[in-house]
Amino acid sequence: MAASELYTKFARVWIPDPEEVWKSAELLKDYKPGDKVLLLHLEEGKDLEYRLDPKTKELPHLRNPDILVGENDLTALSYLHEPAVLHNLRVRFIDSKLIYTYCGIVLVAINPYEQLPIYGEDIINAYSGQNMGDMDPHIFAVAEEAYKQMARDERNQSIIVSGESGAGKTVSAKYAMRYFATVSGSASEANVEEKVLASNPIMESIGNAKTTRNDNSSRFGKYIEIGFDKRYRIIGANMRTYLLEKSRVVFQAEEERNYHIFYQLCASANLPEFKMLRLGNANNFHYTKQGGSPVIEGVDDTKEMAHTRQACTLLGISESYQMGIFRILAGILHLGNVAFTSRDSDSCTIPPKHEPLSIFCDLMGVDYEEMCHWLCHRKLATTTETYIKPISKLQATNARDALAKHIYAKLFNWIVDHVNQALHSAVKQHSFIGVLDIYGFETFEINSFEQFCINYANEKLQQQFNMHVFKLEQEEYMKEQIPWTLIDFYDNQPCINLIESKLGILDLLDEECKMPKGTDDTWAQKLYNTHLNKCALFEKPRLSNKAFIIQHFADKVEYQCEGFLEKNKDTVFEEQIKVLKSSKFKMLPELFQDDEKAISPTSATSSGRTPLTRTPAKLTKGRPGQTAKEHKKTVGHQFRNSLHLLMETLNATTPHYVRCIKPNDFKFPFTFDEKRAVQQLRACGVLETIRISAAGFPSRWTYQEFFSRYRVLMKQKDVLSDRKQTCKNVLEKLIADKDKYQFGKTKIFFRAGQVAYLEKLRADKLRAACIRIQKTIRGWLLRKKYLRMRKAAIIVQRYVRGYQARCYAKFLRRTKAATIIQKYWRMYVVHRRYKIKRMATIVLQSYLRGYLARNRYRKMLREHKAVIIQKWVRGWLARIYYRRSMHAIIYLQCCFRRMMAKRELKKLKIEARSVERYKKLHIGMENKIMQLQRKVDEQNKDYKCLMEKLTNLEGIYTSETEKLRSDLERLQLSEEEAKIATGRVLSLQEEIAKLRKDLEQTQSEKKSIEERADRYKQETEQLVSNLKEENTLLKQEKEALNHLIVEQAKEMTETMEKKLVEETKQLELDLNDERLRYQNLLNEFSRLEERYDDLKEEMTLMVNVPKPGHKRTDSTHSSNESEYTFSSEIAETEDMPLRTEEPSEKKVPLDMSLFLKLQKRVTELEQEKQVMQDELDRKEEQVLRSKAKEEERPQIRGAELEYESLKRQELESENKKLKNELNELRKALSEKSAPEVTAPGAPAYRVLMEQLTSVSEELDVRKEEVLILRSQLVSQKEAIQPKNTMTDSTILLEDVQKMKDKGEIAQAYIGLKETNRLLESQLQSQKRSHENEAEALRGEIQSLKEENNRQQQLLAQNLQLPPEARIEASLQHEITRLTNENLDLMEQLEKQDKTVRKLKKQLKVFAKKIGELEVGQMENISPGQIIDEPIRPVNIPRKEKDFQGMLEYKKEDEQKLVKNLILELKPRGVAVNLIPGLPAYILFMCVRHADYLNDDQKVRSLLTSTINSIKKVLKKRGDDFETVSFWLSNTCRFLHCLKQYSGEEGFMKHNTSRQNEHCLTNFDLAEYRQVLSDLAIQIYQQLVRVLENILQPMIVSGMLEHETIQGVSGVKPTGLRKRTSSIADEGTYTLDSILRQLNSFHSVMCQHGMDPELIKQVVKQMFYIVGAITLNNLLLRKDMCSWSKGMQIRYNVSQLEEWLRDKNLMNSGAKETLEPLIQAAQLLQVKKKTDDDAEAICSMCSALTTAQIVKVLNLYTPVNEFEERVSVSFIRTIQMRLRDRKDSPQLLMDAKHIFPVTFPFNPSSLALETIQIPASLGLGFISRV
Repeated sequence: MAASELYTKFARVWIPDPEEVWKSAELLKDYKPGDKVLLLHLEEGKDLEYRLDPKTKELPHLRNPDILVGENDLTALSYLHEPAVLHNLRVRFIDSKLIYTYCGIVLVAINPYEQLPIYGEDIINAYSGQNMGDMDPHIFAVAEEAYKQMARDERNQSIIVSGESGAGKTVSAKYAMRYFATVSGSASEANVEEKVLASNPIMESIGNAKTTRNDNSSRFGKYIEIGFDKRYRIIGANMRTYLLEKSRVVFQAEEERNYHIFYQLCASANLPEFKMLRLGNANNFHYTKQGGSPVIEGVDDTKEMAHTRQACTLLGISESYQMGIFRILAGILHLGNVAFTSRDSDSCTIPPKHEPLSIFCDLMGVDYEEMCHWLCHRKLATTTETYIKPISKLQATNARDALAKHIYAKLFNWIVDHVNQALHSAVKQHSFIGVLDIYGFETFEINSFEQFCINYANEKLQQQFNMHVFKLEQEEYMKEQIPWTLIDFYDNQPCINLIESKLGILDLLDEECKMPKGTDDTWAQKLYNTHLNKCALFEKPRLSNKAFIIQHFADKVEYQCEGFLEKNKDTVFEEQIKVLKSSKFKMLPELFQDDEKAISPTSATSSGRTPLTRTPAKLTKGRPGQTAKEHKKTVGHQFRNSLHLLMETLNATTPHYVRCIKPNDFKFPFTFDEKRAVQQLRACGVLETIRISAAGFPSRWTYQEFFSRYRVLMKQKDVLSDRKQTCKNVLEKLIADKDKYQFGKTKIFFRAGQVAYLEKLRADKLRAACIRIQKTIRGWLLRKKYLRMRKAAIIVQRYVRGYQARCYAKFLRRTKAATIIQKYWRMYVVHRRYKIKRMATIVLQSYLRGYLARNRYRKMLREHKAVIIQKWVRGWLARIYYRRSMHAIIYLQCCFRRMMAKRELKKLKIEARSVERYKKLHIGMENKIMQLQRKVDEQNKDYKCLMEKLTNLEGIYTSETEKLRSDLERLQLSEEEAKIATGRVLSLQEEIAKLRKDLEQTQSEKKSIEERADRYKQETEQLVSNLKEENTLLKQEKEALNHLIVEQAKEMTETMEKKLVEETKQLELDLNDERLRYQNLLNEFSRLEERYDDLKEEMTLMVNVPKPGHKRTDSTHSSNESEYTFSSEIAETEDMPLRTEEPSEKKVPLDMSLFLKLQKRVTELEQEKQVMQDELDRKEEQVLRSKAKEEERPQIRGAELEYESLKRQELESENKKLKNELNELRKALSEKSAPEVTAPGAPAYRVLMEQLTSVSEELDVRKEEVLILRSQLVSQKEAIQPKNTMTDSTILLEDVQKMKDKGEIAQAYIGLKETNRLLESQLQSQKRSHENEAEALRGEIQSLKEENNRQQQLLAQNLQLPPEARIEASLQHEITRLTNENLDLMEQLEKQDKTVRKLKKQLKVFAKKIGELEVGQMENISPGQIIDEPIRPVNIPRKEKDFQGMLEYKKEDEQKLVKNLILELKPRGVAVNLIPGLPAYILFMCVRHADYLNDDQKVRSLLTSTINSIKKVLKKRGDDFETVSFWLSNTCRFLHCLKQYSGEEGFMKHNTSRQNEHCLTNFDLAEYRQVLSDLAIQIYQQLVRVLENILQPMIVSGMLEHETIQGVSGVKPTGLRKRTSSIADEGTYTLDSILRQLNSFHSVMCQHGMDPELIKQVVKQMFYIVGAITLNNLLLRKDMCSWSKGMQIRYNVSQLEEWLRDKNLMNSGAKETLEPLIQAAQLLQVKKKTDDDAEAICSMCSALTTAQIVKVLNLYTPVNEFEERVSVSFIRTIQMRLRDRKDSPQLLMDAKHIFPVTFPFNPSSLALETIQIPASLGLGFISRV
């Protein structure tokens, strides 16, 4: 179709704009051919008439559809032109924060001026192994492509990084080298990759400087070749440099700096080693203060100096050489301060003893006078004579600066040579990747020689770039068999010819330099004469005769001729160089050696090429010769040669292009200046690439992708089985012009704009379909609405009519009711009126009758009361008279009776006195006394009768007196009352008068009091109201405080609960971290162990190669390997508690009490040892004194004595060994007294406790062993009775004759002596034991006495208490006593249990040893002796042995057992045919038998061989999942068996009684359990790596790229960098592939009998890998971030969850590992517009980090035009809401993360005795016992 047909109404176009370069607009009406004006509507809202050029009539550029904006590859755009490129870059850079974009084969990198988290090792791992088009653009993708092509095509590669200063070239090159160093690693232990990276700080310090455009601008070009071996690992590197900007050493523009190294030296001047350099502030030196900006913001020159020195050390530059470099650099600074004074116009001088020159000479080691002379003079040589000529001040200054530049350039070359030497490798280089970091096209206001060389280099590179792009296009067309024609593209060969051809600019410049009086002006005239008006690319400025203009590929540049000749010559005086060469400072002359003598690895590279690392050399005038000729080479000539060699290198490699763009000149982060960007895009060739692509067929689709995308444009009949033919048929119908497309073998090629046309057709078709769908749906919705309304109307009518009928019926009922109500109401009113009248009449009658009755009643009541008062008054008067009379009578009677009683009493007293006197006078007269006594009794009786009578009389008298007294009192009272009444009347009258006065006064007071009361009442009321208000406020405040307290309590409770939960989670995380750290250490240990084994094998091969006749056997090697492996494992096991129990940061304080106890225990052990040694010495002396007696005793046989003596010696040596260990431990404790060393839980503390425990147990065992041996010897002595027969003497003589050797006799004697010692020590020990028992009994008696006394005291105390308290106290005391006794009994029981178990073990040990001894005795005794000498047998009780469940094998069959059971076992056959874990059961049964035999060597050997054999199998077949799973299962089963049958109570809970009988009896294999646990961890990690390697290729294809739900995702144009197709082709992985693989893994693990908990952990790890890799790729692929892809991901995740449910693994934690992926998929599908959407996203994406959420939103790309992009403001809103979230800034998940594994104890119910060994295993040499 014609292009003009696309200019329809609403079409969007780009129009030029002076400010924004290009501006977007929209057509207001269709364009028709012939129109001269386009009506446009700008985005600002204005309308514009755009006039077309009448000559060209070119229409404005069309704008791409929105769905194509922001594409990863610019060539994927339908319209390829400058505004589309600029807009796409701006959208990606500003909106999506993406700095990388592909443009065909070029990677465009925009400097963000901000640190981005996209260069970590996780990003490197994500890009490693990926196709370039599969991931988002990145410098790592380019590096990976170069690395992959180098390995695949075996062709050297180059990465060409170019751009303006400040565009980020150096950083890009640095990241590319970091990628190679990380991905490839090094082939040796020399850490070459670290050295390669370490070269960057050095080269930046000596070659980079601050400019107005860049704080770290590279002022030289460099090409770094990174060498690789055949396995594509880094072996070395080589660096070439180009055109160092030497002028910066002596001059810097405003706001610029010199090279960084000078400022680093000045900043570090205070260091002690730099004192000799005599440096100071940078402002003190002329060469560092000219720019006026000595400090870069955010850069610490002191730290940078440390980094530079560290890098120098890493690269092998010694400290002496480093100090030499710094001396030379400091000398250059001091040389810049040398000042000249003019003598006259042609001569100058230096002040005497000039300090800067003196310091320079001291540092350089040259003569002061000589240097001073030649700085002010020069030597001129003619053919006949040589003479010295003074120079002017200006010439001297220029010569000084030239010398400084020359020294710095030589030092720069020297450093580069030494860096290359450090990076050089002796290994032959197989291939290399070159990284070219070179200056981009430059144009300034004043352009000089440097800009000319830089632009010349860029012309060459642009030519190479154009040819390469054209070549790729041509190859693509030829590959697809498409007819093509030559594309007209810009060829800059004429410009290159202008510069470098014969009589070109450089040629004329060199010629002018050779002229004696050549100047810049004469050279300019030659240029004008040669090229002006002859070459279209050469122009002359109108207003200048000292400049020229060259039309470069990027722009026109005007060069100023001033300084060209001087810079090209690079003149330096030879005499000054000679002075420096004569320096005493050895390093300085080395800088000025000839090139062929210089130490440089580049002079003889492995490839034999000429070195390209050469900066401009000096030009000196001297004698003719080879040296002089070398000096005559100009800078331009050298640069041209270097450039030619560089181009040869690049042409011999496959280039990869990185174009760096500087977005703005102010270094603002993420700020895009369109003008500056367009300039650089034009200069770097990006737009040329676009133009070349647009000239051909820029849009390319595979047939399958075209069919999937444009299936909507086809009818059902057009769809054929052959996709290619279908596409052809459809295209012929859609596009009439066949020149607009071409059909290739696998792709369809379209001209520019055709894809946009097809997209328009597709959008129109979809829009029409949408309209039709909308029409149908809206009609259906309206019909549904109409039917609902009609139905509702009918219902409403029905209800309204019913309501009206009910209302009418209600009206009728109300009318009838009203009539009835009226009738009854009227009746009621009349009846009520009658009742009121009747009631009123009755009331009047009742009141009247009541009044009359009440009056009559009152009268009767008054009369009645008067009668009663009279009655009571009369009675009262009669009673008063009676009482007075009775009182008087009684009083008289009482007086009379008292008088009579007194008389009688007097008589009785007289009689009493006469009796006493009679008694005194007539003592002893008993009869009379008896008579008198009788009389007295009678008188007493009479007296009693009289007293009774008297009492009666007194009572009568008292009553009468009382009556009389009452009458008298009554009379007196009447009299007094009368008197009182008279006085009262008088007083009352007086009081009435007073009261009247008081009343008046009281009334006045009352008024005042009432007034005060009113005031007080008001005040009180006011106060009460105030108090009430305050009370109300206080109540409210109290309620608020109570509410606040309740809320705070709730908050505190919730906070504490949350804190508790968080602390619990944190503790779990810490535990997992510790477990993960320990398992990572195990992983690292296994890796180092494998590396050690590999190196060992290599060493073995290297040793065995020259000696083929003496090859070491495999068994020897394996045994050595086993020894090493086991020792290393034990070491690791010993270190393990230090890592797992407690972090090193937590220091526990020293437990001094425990420390002192340990010291005391050690001292006691030593004392006990010393006592035993003293006793042995004393007994030895006794034996020596009784030597004669001992000779007479019967001799014990020599073999027995020898055996016993050896046994004693063994015990003694063991005791000495234990003593030494205790001494060492004590010494260690005394030396290391720091808290962290001796604290509980510290390493030394634990080691001490373990060894002390083991020493104590060993001592006890040894003591008991000695006692057994003693008892055995005693029994033997009793059995062998001394006989004085001839037979005995003959036997003795025979024994003596047999011991002919004196050594045997001596040994027999020593054995006898030791036996006596043992017997004596036994007696002593028995004596001590009896004494100890007696002492213990005495102590017990004493304790019983104390207990008895205490009980008595308690009893006495209880008796003093009340009964209830006594009972309670006695009960409490009894409870306490019983509790203590119970605890004591429990402790004794535990001790007895331990003793019983210990004795059982020792009994077996001694029984075995005694059995061996008996066998030895039987061998040494002849048959005759057995018959003649009856020996009493030694009865040792033996435990019944149960041999079931054990396997017996010979020691020599161990290797065979391991070989058949482990090394050569096929897991598949065992898993299918036999019980799971059979090898583990067999090995454990063998260990049981060795344990039963108490053969520790056999147990150790078997376990060590098992562990090492498993490792060997895994090393050999470690990439086979089935093998690794099989041995992980068996290792865990073996570990569970060791736990289950260990005898520990914690592991015996689930055992049967039969299984408990099978427990190990002699050895504690806890250490081996730890070793096996570590081995299981290593196997698990290897299993995870294996399944990761299997799953990784499937995940991205199956989870992201494959369309599980067909037709949901739309395919977009892909551009040159073709992405992996989402269409399922043969060989591509789908979700079903992943599920089948998961099923395979699960079935294999189940067949091998793996623990269910372990299977859950493996599944959790697998799902984590799937989720992490999928999410990481999603975050790095813009094309995957769309709504439809979110649906695909959620469907895929649901399938994985369904798989978990089918396998009953939902509680394994695997689903939780997919949560970040699920939330990312939801994020792609949710609405992303309003603040509510932002809030929902923040609450939903809890498992995603802020960086991941923002990244997904930035990458979100609509696949169809009906979707909308995420606005920048919405992303800012999300960032603001998430700013307080504390999460990791890391973008990608760690796909290599392995969860810490645990092995929960899983006992087996299988009985060991039931296990049968199949013959297929080849284990016939072992037998079931």
